[in-house]
Amino acid sequence: MIYKLSKQGILHKNKNFQAVYKAGKSYANRMIVLYVLSTNSVVRRVGFAAGKRLGGAVVRNRVKRLLRDSYRLNQHKLINGIDLLLVGRQAAVSSNSTAVRKAFIHLCEKAKILAK
Repeated sequence: MIYKLSKQGILHKNKNFQAVYKAGKSYANRMIVLYVLSTNSVVRRVGFAAGKRLGGAVVRNRVKRLLRDSYRLNQHKLINGIDLLLVGRQAAVSSNSTAVRKAFIHLCEKAKILAK
């Protein structure tokens, strides 16, 4: 099965990111911080971030790529009507995709956003 990220399912604007940061509830583990904001929308939207503390552009882009991949492969397991923000942490820099995927699933269970 092929999983894609749709353009309308991604947070692009800074004001959308800030709304999720400010009003959303956060869950964290070693690799990822997950912000969840309930919306009235039917669509689920997601944003990806990696701060400058993680390293240069190449490192930050790799972390965002790992986060995107973990979301893409597990998006069918999540409920709709939420905005998500995935922020990479230092431990994600030196980890592989399997570890990041497990960390993402762990946070989704913690946040109770997995579909039944």
